[in-house]
Amino acid sequence: MQEIDIPVAGGLLRALSWPGDGPVVIAAHGITANALAWAGVAAALRGRVHLVAPDLRGRAGSASLPGPFGMAAHAADLIAVASHVGASRPVLVGHSMGAFVVAATAALHPDRVGPVLMVDGGVALPVPPGFDVDAVLHAVIGPAMARLSMTFGSPREYLAYFRKNPALGRHWSPMLEAYLLRDFTGSGSSCNIDAVRGDATDMLTAPPPAPFPLLWAPRGLMDEEPGLYRADQLTGVDAELVPDVNHYTILDGPGARRVAGRIASLAT
Repeated sequence: MQEIDIPVAGGLLRALSWPGDGPVVIAAHGITANALAWAGVAAALRGRVHLVAPDLRGRAGSASLPGPFGMAAHAADLIAVASHVGASRPVLVGHSMGAFVVAATAALHPDRVGPVLMVDGGVALPVPPGFDVDAVLHAVIGPAMARLSMTFGSPREYLAYFRKNPALGRHWSPMLEAYLLRDFTGSGSSCNIDAVRGDATDMLTAPPPAPFPLLWAPRGLMDEEPGLYRADQLTGVDAELVPDVNHYTILDGPGARRVAGRIASLAT
């Protein structure tokens, strides 16, 4: 794995690169996540593709990048990533909000995008008219949103906060710790709250068309059932349920192997 910096509007986008023998695959993470969310999938791919995962604008190594935020900005950043690594039509894969990002990239830059895979995201979420974006975020992503306004005295304290989440605590691993600590600044989360709000508003009010295959989890961000989606919400979608995973663990363990298998098949 290598850390790379990619010139984009406003500065440098940080990305992780897992070199491989196959074509380029660009992976987009969730709304308060970072590039290391894809480490389990990268391991499961075993070098079959060249996986590149950016810290999206406003997060982790790209936290200092300025707005405007939203799907179009992320799409432009992914095209910059593709150009930087010499990929004319890369495979795109996105998890959670990242699935909306890759769908938007395909809609806005159809001549620069290859096959697209969505992972537990990308299909429009129902929201009430005149919704408050913070209220919806707290309802949907819970502790992941709450931590953005909290301070923590040490890395251990930050990790302890996540251990309380049943979706994470019983699946604890060194890989998960590394992913969480990539977001830690020394006192709290690296996520730019303006980026999170701007991206969520865009994602919830104007979701891009998403005629792409979806892998989805039966359990959600607190290991609850149902997860982000129910089967009846996915009528007409090329959707495949990944059993026995939640919104996070679909990118880890057996879930990662399922995602990696679909990526490899799209990349051939």
